[in-house]
Amino acid sequence: MKPTSLKLEFDTPQFLQGLIANDRRNLTYLEDALELKVVTRDGWIAFNGSELATNLAEKVFQDLETTQRNGRHITERDFHLAVDIAKKSGEIPLNSLSTIKLVGSKSRKTVSPRTPNQLAYVKAIQDNDVSFGLGPAGTGKTYLAMAVGLHMLKKREIQRIILTRPAVEAGEALGFLPGDLKEKVAPYLRPLYDAINDMLDPEEAQRYLEEQIIEIAPLAYMRGRTLSRAFVILDEAQNTTREQMFMTLTRLGEQSKIVITGDSSQIDLKHNIPSGLHEAEHALKNINGISFTRFAATDIVRHPIVEHIVTAYEKFRS
Repeated sequence: MKPTSLKLEFDTPQFLQGLIANDRRNLTYLEDALELKVVTRDGWIAFNGSELATNLAEKVFQDLETTQRNGRHITERDFHLAVDIAKKSGEIPLNSLSTIKLVGSKSRKTVSPRTPNQLAYVKAIQDNDVSFGLGPAGTGKTYLAMAVGLHMLKKREIQRIILTRPAVEAGEALGFLPGDLKEKVAPYLRPLYDAINDMLDPEEAQRYLEEQIIEIAPLAYMRGRTLSRAFVILDEAQNTTREQMFMTLTRLGEQSKIVITGDSSQIDLKHNIPSGLHEAEHALKNINGISFTRFAATDIVRHPIVEHIVTAYEKFRS
């Protein structure tokens, strides 16, 4: 097949550098993935390879350009994702991820999905009253749910956000910790506080917590309640018992949503106690108004090495 050359020119060298996440080493990923050669200098970039490869490379940079012009800072992950999407053809482009901007605080940056699965997850939460986000740590399950909840709170679509998770790790040792039950389980609710502090100004976050507009509580506090006009997040749901999961799902009142997040590979329950998340996955899979979004290692948005760690463990354990 006769090689084809293609040259693209951009406004400034700085704009082009932004498209490749300010690191020319990312172009090696493009060359290896599409099997072509890349040359770049000043404000232009040229590709040499098969017609299919150069067309895909052009598609990659058109996607990156639209994304950057929409105000998104291109990262190494974004660049690799744009290449992967172009190769698969049919997946939503990178620039579509920036169409959703979830607002927490005026002084904090907006939150947008960073992978196609994350986009599907956000849309599923918006379109369904009960949503499950399932998959490994670091895929944004809880963080994005919190972002959607705050966005709805700001738009007055709900009146409060309730965050809860089981404190299975504490076990019988809870009795030896100081304070009441809420204080005893506080260390296990820390990730939920971190998400709030990342999206809200400290003063606003404190006010919401003091006025219980945002309530963070151990799962035991949910029994007997009816949660109306609320956005509920049940985190670490793999550590709920079957009774706890059923109890939480049936707390939902009018004009409320619930998001259940968990990872079935990280169950800390005793071996003779079945996971409530596992049962819910099977019992609720065909009900309208309930969505399931399943994340993979490729959706991990922490340090890039985390994706490789998760993948390696999955291979080893299988």
